Amino acid sequence: MSEYDYDLFTIGAGSGGVRASRVAAAHGARVAVAEEFRVGGTCVIRGCVPKKMLVYGAHFAEDLEDAKHFGWDIPEAKFDWVKLRDNVLNDVDRLNGLYTQTLTSHEVEIFHERARITGPHEITLSSGEKKTAKVILIATGARPHVPSCPGHELGITSNEAFHLDAIPGRVLIAGAGYIANEFAGIFNEFGAKVTLMNRSDQLLRGYDESVRDRLLQISLTKGIEFRFNAQFEKIEQNEDGSLKVSMSNHDPMDVDCVLFATGRVPNVEGLGLEDVGVEVDDKGAIKVDEYSQTSVDHIYAVGDVTNRVQLTPVAIREGQAFADTVFGDKPTTVDYSCIPSAVFSHPPIAGVGMTEGEANRTLGSVRVYTSDFRPMKNVVAHRNERSLYKMICDAETDRVVGLHMIGPEAPEIMQAAAIAVKAGLTKADFDATVAVHPTMSEELVLLK
Repeated sequence: MSEYDYDLFTIGAGSGGVRASRVAAAHGARVAVAEEFRVGGTCVIRGCVPKKMLVYGAHFAEDLEDAKHFGWDIPEAKFDWVKLRDNVLNDVDRLNGLYTQTLTSHEVEIFHERARITGPHEITLSSGEKKTAKVILIATGARPHVPSCPGHELGITSNEAFHLDAIPGRVLIAGAGYIANEFAGIFNEFGAKVTLMNRSDQLLRGYDESVRDRLLQISLTKGIEFRFNAQFEKIEQNEDGSLKVSMSNHDPMDVDCVLFATGRVPNVEGLGLEDVGVEVDDKGAIKVDEYSQTSVDHIYAVGDVTNRVQLTPVAIREGQAFADTVFGDKPTTVDYSCIPSAVFSHPPIAGVGMTEGEANRTLGSVRVYTSDFRPMKNVVAHRNERSLYKMICDAETDRVVGLHMIGPEAPEIMQAAAIAVKAGLTKADFDATVAVHPTMSEELVLLK
């Protein structure tokens, strides 16, 4: 009989924790999971999945207008936010059930309460019950960062955005990353007056500059306003319930909602890390090695709590690699090079590999191929919005080291294209591929 209650105790049932627990159990481990909120984590419950559903809903605003140019006689369309909100939340409930079923079908025991590491191999639940485990995995994710300005409690984060009673008439979104730009597009399409505020003068740091500039141009055309080099000074509530926001370098403005999208903070508080010697970095993220092992040999961590790459598919890969390494007798690491990513803005952005700036700094000699075009659908719809595809190649080897695009369905196109970049294919390989015509994706094999 084992000296521990479990072979693995996972704290946090998000994407990384669920994958790690399920795979460890499939390898024969006795596994338990503690989750204080809902099984599924940020992505499924209050992140990329419900947000993508809102993106779909927002696209209909333009699609219904464009349909008129394709011969459809559309009566006056009315949008019902509450109906969309509730349908999205109902699907979140469904997914929560499926994720729970995934664990239970693998005989993983679930504790719906908070857990704290209280000693070597010991976990104490919020009920006071103590459990022991040979291995402990921390997969508690991250949460939205809220600026510490006077009146910050009057704002909301992406967590609360999915539960609004109505679409605010005027929305100020703080931040310039993917969450800020995605919600800017969503609220704008739903009829809100959107202003995006950022402390620097750049959007989407890390994405290719040409693609970022194109999104800014299109967003301005759609009526989204921007306030750059602005930091919060204070937020006050007016007598009519609206909010007065004071910021540096700009005049104060009155809005109905302030949405903070200013980054995310690892969830490490209250886990007892300092008591057992688990080290964190200067941002509070748990330090791990290439096998996700912390400074304590029997404690591991995966996902956003480690702040390596804050993407759901990466957390899943880390969870899989952890389980295969520790319980499958198959040491596995995650390859963080060439990770594709997307921003579900309006229109969306997708990218993989080096940006032009990164390639110039790293390789020195590069060739850049672009296609700046108006999608066929936009031509018929009398929409002047243009797409931009960009390929970065190593001038010495012709190898494609980066692909970046903005335009309809860019994320869907990027998934397949990323395989080619990951495989190290060359511009000549793309050129030798016959185009699928007429499509937007054919531009990838016609780049000049």
